[in-house]
Amino acid sequence: MKPNILHIIDSFEQGGSECQALQLLRQIHSSGRCRVHLACLQNRGSLRGEADQLGIGEINEYPLNSFYDLNFVKQLRRLVHFIRENQIDVVHTHCFYTNIFGMTAAFLAGVRARVTSKGETDGFRTPMQKRAERTAFRLSHRVIANCLVVQNQLIREGVNPSKIIQHYNGLDLERLKVRAGLRREEALAKFALPSDRRYMSIVANLRNPVKDHPMFLRAAARVRAAVPESGFAIAGEGELMESLRELADQLGIQDDVFFLGRCDRVADLLFASEIGVLSSKAEGFANAILEYMAAGLPVVATEVGGAREAISEDETGYAVASGDDKKMAERIIQEADLYKGIISSRQISLQ
Repeated sequence: MKPNILHIIDSFEQGGSECQALQLLRQIHSSGRCRVHLACLQNRGSLRGEADQLGIGEINEYPLNSFYDLNFVKQLRRLVHFIRENQIDVVHTHCFYTNIFGMTAAFLAGVRARVTSKGETDGFRTPMQKRAERTAFRLSHRVIANCLVVQNQLIREGVNPSKIIQHYNGLDLERLKVRAGLRREEALAKFALPSDRRYMSIVANLRNPVKDHPMFLRAAARVRAAVPESGFAIAGEGELMESLRELADQLGIQDDVFFLGRCDRVADLLFASEIGVLSSKAEGFANAILEYMAAGLPVVATEVGGAREAISEDETGYAVASGDDKKMAERIIQEADLYKGIISSRQISLQ
């Protein structure tokens, strides 16, 4: 009999944990070795279509308002019933909310293998939330940490080291390939970006202030003064966009910053870019850094989470202190000077 595995994700938004979960689920399903099930807390987001294409059957939603109301008990009972009815052997949760909800249900249903995931460092959760998540870790058999920094934090917070498996995020390189023969001008046209700019791009949602786009914009203003032909592409959607537009206006770079919204063709954007930037105040192991590197871009990122585990300083990029827009600008300018005039040769090598 093939084991039944249930993955639980928060939503189908284009977040790092959701993308990683669907990538893992796709690979397990295609192996044919397991029966795969998927559930979510919020049935929304652009990745829903990708999940439907897997052909794994119904995807149940368990909407939560709080961990402390009657609805939580109702949804918990529904999930316990589903687990027992479908004889689930493994429950794998992928983020803070699903860790707590999913591990509680899996424990109550007597699931034989319970796996949680941790992809965050300090800066995301309140002390009360951390205590709640530690309870989920106690109910689990394994905790997957996506970098050494996260692993060490878990140990400091009291998680049994024997439970922790440190496993870096993976990347489907096929999804970062561009069409053979694609020209830079074509790629830029897809995003309505002027072709006479040199683009420093950032790929991160505009929903969470922890991504610190204001730092990126402050650095962009410094870079623009030194590299007049520079442009700054921001790929991501969320409610912070309007305030970021206002900040770009205040910094006098409103004509140099391009808000692309949701980006379904990250590969094409990075192909036409010169530098990949990450400005977060906190991270686990950022998928964006992996994507930049896979596209052949040098990376300038804040020194948070597992950034230094991915970046070889002065070889594949640079790590700067969180909030230090001056140093970030210096590194971007340094890379822009280094790569000036050889963009075409880099793009040819990627095709």
